[in-house]
Amino acid sequence: MTTTTARYGSWPSPVSAALAAAHDGRPEYLGTVGDELWWTAPRPAEGGRRALVRRRADGTEESLLPPPWNVRSRVIEYGGQPWAAVARPAGGPLAVFCHFPDQRLYAYEPDAAPGAEPRPLTPVSDVGGGLRWVDPVIHPDRDEVWCVLEEFTGPAPTDVRRVLAAVPLDGSAAEDRGAVRELADERHRFVTGPRLSPDGRRAAWIAWDHPRMPWDGTEVLLAEVTPEGTFGAVRTVAGGTAESIPQAEWDAAGRLLFVSDRTGWWNLYRAEVAADGSLAAPEALCPRAEEFGGPLWKIGLRWFTPLENGLIAVVHGRGTTTLGILDPERRALVDAAGPRTEWAAALAAHGTRVIGVAAGPHSAYELVELDTRTGRSRVVGAAHTDAVDRAHLPEPRVRTFTGPGGREIHAQVYPPRHPRFSGPEDELPPYVIWAHGGPTGHAPLVLDLEIAYFTSRGIGVAEVNYGGSTGYGREYRDRLREQWGVVDVEDCAAVAAALAAEGTADPARLAVRGGSAGGWTTAASLVSTDVYACGTIIYPILDLRGWATDETHDFESQYLHGLIGPLDQVPARYKERSPIEHVDRVTVPFLLLQGLDDVICPPAQAERFLARAAGRGVPHAYLAFEGEGHGFRRADTMVRALEAELALYARAFGVERTDVPELDYRT
Repeated sequence: MTTTTARYGSWPSPVSAALAAAHDGRPEYLGTVGDELWWTAPRPAEGGRRALVRRRADGTEESLLPPPWNVRSRVIEYGGQPWAAVARPAGGPLAVFCHFPDQRLYAYEPDAAPGAEPRPLTPVSDVGGGLRWVDPVIHPDRDEVWCVLEEFTGPAPTDVRRVLAAVPLDGSAAEDRGAVRELADERHRFVTGPRLSPDGRRAAWIAWDHPRMPWDGTEVLLAEVTPEGTFGAVRTVAGGTAESIPQAEWDAAGRLLFVSDRTGWWNLYRAEVAADGSLAAPEALCPRAEEFGGPLWKIGLRWFTPLENGLIAVVHGRGTTTLGILDPERRALVDAAGPRTEWAAALAAHGTRVIGVAAGPHSAYELVELDTRTGRSRVVGAAHTDAVDRAHLPEPRVRTFTGPGGREIHAQVYPPRHPRFSGPEDELPPYVIWAHGGPTGHAPLVLDLEIAYFTSRGIGVAEVNYGGSTGYGREYRDRLREQWGVVDVEDCAAVAAALAAEGTADPARLAVRGGSAGGWTTAASLVSTDVYACGTIIYPILDLRGWATDETHDFESQYLHGLIGPLDQVPARYKERSPIEHVDRVTVPFLLLQGLDDVICPPAQAERFLARAAGRGVPHAYLAFEGEGHGFRRADTMVRALEAELALYARAFGVERTDVPELDYRT
C-alpha cells in the first residue's frame, strides 16, 4: 500500500472522538443468577448511566431496566457492587439494586407482570449526602438483604458513618429508617459487605480506619451469626495497620480465603476457623512475587473466587494480569491461554465455569468464560468488535526505563501508526505522557480508543506506571510515600527525556496529561519542570491544604497523610508541593477540564488555579461540564474534551488541523 508523507499530528483518522466516546467504559460487577449471567454496562449515549444487563441461558442479551434507571452506588463516592439477585423456583429472579440519583435500594422482579416497576426498599434522608448502600447480599434464609449502609449525619463530607445493615425485602423500611437493622456496631470507619460462610453461621468482612487507605492496612473481622440473624461478638482474625487485605471469602469447606500483602506481594492465603471463632495460622496457597489482589478503590471487588470443586479462580500477575486456576491442595496454578493482558477484579463462578472481564492490546473489555474441565474459553458478553481497521490501532511496546537513582520505571509506549500515512524522514513525532489516576493505581495494557485517537493522527502516547503504581509489589507502591509530586513527576519526566534522547520523540514537542491524581501530576509537572510544551489537566487536585481539610470526600480525606505527610507536622510541604502556589512557574499552554458536580476534586480548586493564572500571558483554556462528576461519562462531554485536547496539541506542536473546534484561550 502506498503511503503519504505528512507531518506527524496532521494525519486524518477514522478514529473519531465520537467513536472513542461510544466505546468508553467497560462491563463491571458481573454475577451468575441461576443459569444466567448479569452485569452492569456503560451507556455513554444515555446520559452516562450504568445499565443492568442479563444474558439468558440461550445466549440472548437484554437490558433489564430502561433509562433513566442507573445501577450504581455512591458509597465512598467510588461505589462498588451495586446489585444482588437470586434465582427462584417460581416467579423468576429477584434483584436488589442501588439507583444512582437517589441512592435508594430497590427490589425488582424482571419476569413479573409486564410493566412492573422496581419498588423502593430504603428511605430517603435529606441530611448531607443521605443514605447510601453497597455490596448487597440477599440472605438465603431471611427476607432481608445484608449490605453496607453509609449514613450522613451532618452537612460536611466527613459527617458520615458506615455499618453493616439488614434491609427487609417487604419494603417496610422504604419510609422508615428504624426498620433497618444494624448488624454490627460502628467500630470502624470503613467496611465491606458481609460474606456468609456456607453453613450461614459466620460472617466475615473487611474494615479499616483513617488515616489508612485500604492498600495501607485493613483487618478481617469475623462474627458468629445467631439463629435470629444477629451478630455475636466481633473479633479481628487477620490483617493490621501495615497489612493490606482487599478481599476475603469462604471456600466450600468453610475455610477462610483472603488476599494479603504481608510478604510485600498480594498473595492468597487459607485458614481454618476454630469453633471459638479464632483463626489457625494462615497457609500461603501460591507464594509468588506477583500480585493476586489490588487496591480496594470500590467495595466488593473480587480478584479470586472459589469453585464448588475446591479449585480457586485467581487474577494474578506482575504488571499485566491473567486468569489462573489454582488447585490449593497440590499448590498448582494453571493459567488460561489467550492474548488478554488485563483481567479486572470481577470474577464470578457457575459450577466449574469461571467468568471474568478481560481485555488485551487489540481488544476492549469483554466477558470471557473459562471451562475449567476443558481449559477452553469463549466470549459470552459485551463482545469486542473492531470499530475500525486494526491497521489504525496502536501497537504498544512494554518498556522499563531508568529513573533518578537508577530506579526502574514501567511504561507502555504507543508510537504513531497509520496504514496510509507516515512522517517526514527529518521529523520526529510528538508524544504525550499519560499519568494515570489514583495515584495508587495502574495503567493497564489494553486497547483504548482515546489513545488510538492520537496515535492514528501521528501523535505518540506513553503511559507511565510511575513509582507508587500498583502491580509491582508493595515496595514499588511505597515509593510514593510522602513523595507525591516528586517521584511521579520525576518518573514521567524521565520517560519523556528517554524517548527524546533515543530518537523516538521530538524533545520540543512533548506534552503531559492526566485526570484526578494524574491531573495533579500534570499540573505539578508544569510548575516544576521544563520538559513539556503543553499539558492537559483533567479534574485535578491542585491545592493540598484545601484537599486535606474540607474540599474532598471522606474516603480520601486523609489520603495525604501517606502521600505527603501529616498536615500538622509538615505544613510547609503542603504549600511547596501544591501547584496552585506556583502558578507563576507555568510558562506553556494548558487545557483544564472539570466536571461541575465533582465532589472528589471540586471545581473550586480549578477556579482558584485559573484566577491565579489570569493575566500572566500564558495561553490556557477551561472547559467545565454540567452534570459531570469525577470521571466523564456522557458521550457529548467526552467528545468535546477529546477534541479540545487535540486542539491544544495542534497549537503547541505547530500542526494545522481543521477537524476540531478552536479553543477559546485566555491569557
